[in-house]
Amino acid sequence: MKPKRTSARRQLRPASKARRRTARPVQQAAAIPPVNHPEPYVSVIIPAMNEERTIRGVIAEARGVHSRCEVIVIVNGSADRTAEMASSSGARVISYEQPLGHDAGRSVGAEAAMGEVLLFLDGDFVIPASKLRPFVRAVNEGADIALNGYSGPVRQAMPHPVVLSKHALNLLLGRPDLKGSSMTAVPHALSRRALAVLGSGLLSRPPLAHAAAVTTDLRVQAVHTVEVGKLNSVRRKAGGSDPLQQQIVEDHLEAVSLLLERRGHRAGFGDGSRRREIVR
Repeated sequence: MKPKRTSARRQLRPASKARRRTARPVQQAAAIPPVNHPEPYVSVIIPAMNEERTIRGVIAEARGVHSRCEVIVIVNGSADRTAEMASSSGARVISYEQPLGHDAGRSVGAEAAMGEVLLFLDGDFVIPASKLRPFVRAVNEGADIALNGYSGPVRQAMPHPVVLSKHALNLLLGRPDLKGSSMTAVPHALSRRALAVLGSGLLSRPPLAHAAAVTTDLRVQAVHTVEVGKLNSVRRKAGGSDPLQQQIVEDHLEAVSLLLERRGHRAGFGDGSRRREIVR
């Protein structure tokens, strides 16, 4: 009679099989090369100021938007190692010792870009490549300006002045469908045609560029929503004031002025049911 197998022997066999299975090498996915493509289809433009904590992650995700991609980082008056880290990540770095002003890096980056699609990000928060590709895809499919569908928090007793400015401008432009979407917010993408129509200089004043785009024959769409309000860090404000907020609101007022200049003093809206001929 054959001896019965003990429970110990039964336990050893599965364990040894498990060891053999885990010993097999795991095939790794091919890494994206950390260099700019010599003939890029997409140019990713990233203004950055003192963003050494996040810039490598931003660049790494930006490279994943297209196989033919260049990343341009405009270092705007940084006092940390942002430029060094961006360069070591394979990005083209355009550096200025003194601050250029808010959003001026967009104009600089657009002027240097070689791609057919220009994708604009910020250097202070990382957005996964999967959430960036829809903007590139929209331009590839015919949009001239592909906007972030994020409209900002509006269901508050006192909505933020910048949020209100975006909504009001789109209403005046006759584009209520855009809600609070704007070229002020990233991510957004432009076609090469849009850049030619608007000019790189106007991109440093996003509300004006937005109004100029809508009042031309450029195709402006909100294509995908990225909740940047949850990603963007709250920065301390000197003396409790926010000069950037004031600048953005003033830029929206100038955008309204541009709209009136192009569409007339009623911004293209009719006079309703008023009978002005009987008013004396």
